[in-house]
Amino acid sequence: MSEPSMGSGNMIRLAERRVFSHSFKPLYDEGMGLVEETAEYLDGQGRIDAKKLSRLSATLYAAESMRLTTRLMQVASWLLLQRAANSGEMTRDQVASEKSKVRLDTASAREDAAGWGELPDAFLDLVNRSLSLQALVRRMDDEIYGERADFAGVARRSNPVSDQIMLLNTAFARG
Repeated sequence: MSEPSMGSGNMIRLAERRVFSHSFKPLYDEGMGLVEETAEYLDGQGRIDAKKLSRLSATLYAAESMRLTTRLMQVASWLLLQRAANSGEMTRDQVASEKSKVRLDTASAREDAAGWGELPDAFLDLVNRSLSLQALVRRMDDEIYGERADFAGVARRSNPVSDQIMLLNTAFARG
């Protein structure tokens, strides 16, 4: 594996050093842990909590749940690609090519959205933590790979779930 790139002058990019070293594991564990915690909540207590919501808040909860799971799927894909590069399963060029399918810009409803105040605290905690993690990963991605690509220029397939499955298969592919 190559040495971390040098930024302007002789400054080493800290994000690149973090991602392509052993210090990546805590970030990876945090991200995957949040994915698991969110899945457990949404499949368990989240279902119970959602049944107690008004129609307006239940609709917002459903929409925000989709955004939350999409955001975490994208972050997990990015983390898996970086892990593949870190372990030598993929070259950094392969990762850079595959990561063009990853979107790190999944927004959230605003806190002043109608029904937001009724959403369960545990759910809002997951949303806020996912937004913080996405922001961190996006900053690291920008530092390592350059400014965000113009997504309008990226050809998208008609099925984003299929894109993610293919991306995850690529990250775990052997050989």
